[in-house]
Amino acid sequence: MEPKPKKKSKRNLLYHLALLVLPVIYGIFTPLRFRRSAEIPKGKFIICCNHITGHDPFYLALFHRRRKVCFMAKEELFKNKLLAALIRSVGSFPVSRGNSDRSAIMRAEEVVENGDVLGIFIEGTRSKTGELLKPKAGAALIAYQTNTPILPMCITPRGGKAKILFRRIKVSSGKLITPEELGIVNGTSSELRAAARLVMDRIAELREQDLADFERRKK
Repeated sequence: MEPKPKKKSKRNLLYHLALLVLPVIYGIFTPLRFRRSAEIPKGKFIICCNHITGHDPFYLALFHRRRKVCFMAKEELFKNKLLAALIRSVGSFPVSRGNSDRSAIMRAEEVVENGDVLGIFIEGTRSKTGELLKPKAGAALIAYQTNTPILPMCITPRGGKAKILFRRIKVSSGKLITPEELGIVNGTSSELRAAARLVMDRIAELREQDLADFERRKK
């Protein structure tokens, strides 16, 4: 007997409410502008993005408002029961940073195997300056093990700094990176690190384009 196909996770009431309310709030305090370099795929993919503030998952959710994005989130956020219930309700699950968290990797693989969108902040932590940090290899590992493409994305505040209040923010997506382009053949550490650097280079290109666009508009 063939196994029954797994169902994609559904967006609950809180998720829908956030999509309605957040654009109004951000329109006042951090106006968002979206830019797509290519058509967003309909199948499974992994979002890899830089990380500046705690609002970043919501920016990406608004960008992909037709799809539910399930995010890896640091386990410290789940220690508060109320906060844990809130972020779990919008599709997030915990990951232990700095360790090989096999359970989080398995949960992430389950997300993409179900056909959902997985969101990973490839730097593993927030940048306090707004500059890009060294990428982690976890996203490349998941992409390799599940044969899933990666969509590079970048969140860029005007001026490039981490301070976002009353600053316009651009949320950009690049061209999809196929599993073949990642160049991972045997899943070695060196291959995974090289793939992570490739993804980060694509994110850096998006950031440079958005900063240049801010400067042109300023003039």
